[in-house]
Amino acid sequence: MYESDAGLLAPGRAGSPAEATTGDSAFLQAMLDAEAALTRAQSACGLAPAEAGRAVTEKADADRFDVRDLALRARSGGNPVIPLVADLTAAVPEDARPYVHRGATSQDILDTAAMLVASRTLATVLDDLERAAGEVARHATTHRDTQMAGRTLTQHAVPTTFGLKAAGWRALILDARDRLTAVRASLPAQLGGAAGTLAAFSAFSAPSAAAQEGTEGQEDADGQGEAGGRGEADLLALVAAYARELGLAEPVLPWHTLRTPIADLAGALAFTAGALGKMAADVLTLSRTEIGEVEEEEWGGSSALPHKANPVHATLIAAAARRAPGLAATLYGSLTAEDERPAGAWHAEWEPLRDLLRLVGGAARDGAALAAGLRVVPYAMRENLQLTDGLIVSERLAAVFAGRIGRARAREVLAGAADRARSETADLADVLFDVLREEPELAGLDLAELTDPTRYTGSAGLLTDRALERR
Repeated sequence: MYESDAGLLAPGRAGSPAEATTGDSAFLQAMLDAEAALTRAQSACGLAPAEAGRAVTEKADADRFDVRDLALRARSGGNPVIPLVADLTAAVPEDARPYVHRGATSQDILDTAAMLVASRTLATVLDDLERAAGEVARHATTHRDTQMAGRTLTQHAVPTTFGLKAAGWRALILDARDRLTAVRASLPAQLGGAAGTLAAFSAFSAPSAAAQEGTEGQEDADGQGEAGGRGEADLLALVAAYARELGLAEPVLPWHTLRTPIADLAGALAFTAGALGKMAADVLTLSRTEIGEVEEEEWGGSSALPHKANPVHATLIAAAARRAPGLAATLYGSLTAEDERPAGAWHAEWEPLRDLLRLVGGAARDGAALAAGLRVVPYAMRENLQLTDGLIVSERLAAVFAGRIGRARAREVLAGAADRARSETADLADVLFDVLREEPELAGLDLAELTDPTRYTGSAGLLTDRALERR
């Protein structure tokens, strides 16, 4: 028994706006929109009666067609456009049937539909990214000066602030927004005919044999014989009209095997997944029981452990971020497309492109929810700053000591003091108090101030402010 993909194994995208805009019905509607726009564009350019454009548009409703039946029949030709054209042709009045799909090839319609689906999905993704950026900016502002341990290679490094960390998340989210915005604006319609020459559109527009009598040798304004059909300028006007009908960019060339639009889309989507994944990775680390510096407001439970409060939004984002690069790699691999229309390279794009749109759509939805509900725990950050008993400010001490006893000696003194502090589980300031008595050049230093991690956050506040100036 056939069952639709309800997202049982895809909680990241289940229920998201992207799921609705990328489903089978959404793709079917996009293909029908492409077909209807093509007929309307030909009507606008005098290549089809106005009534034909209206008739095809009226019947171009996905609810009129059986998605599963189209999917099964698509196997015979390798793509769903072939059976769809047959069904759409049968659905329109007889006098409009010659103008359904006239001059186009299946790839024209499916590529255009993919761009429509991408554009519609990116609109929802961009909305969620804006919400996420706004919520993260709130955290950055609120916690501009909330000190915490900066970590490198999993270990405490030097103090930083949560505001600066949140500002970094926001910067990546805005980078993703800008990339997706630019890509969305450039998504092109596809129209080229069988081999990207637009020849069929010219042939279909040629006058009948009777009308050609007495016109041989005459040329139109474009230098092309009238018997040859529409002039080249007229056909380029058709491409422009088609793009306008769809709200997509006008392509300079048919891009059947020039897959820049798909590659650009793949790159921007993979980047977005990674940008959101950075925030998720930090939340997953900081929300560990033994760290406890942040927690999700909307936590998830466990089927076995009643006490668990799992960071579900961050987990789902992290899963998407791990899958996205592989899907993008498949789409980049399809750039190597032979001839004027490829066998396999184009077909390999359909599922990973949809999966990538769904993953990023779900991740953006979860990113906005994660940022909105994130709870920051400043007292845990303060406690964790003290875990190394002052060693976290060794960089500061090294700089101060070097000014008095030289870099090499300063490093030697601090390395010895750090080893002793770790072995004796002692505070670094206490150990240094003894050391300073043996180093006259270091006399008079305020060790309490120098080993206070809350006083060594550098320009974190100013960097946060500067990052928040970006709109």
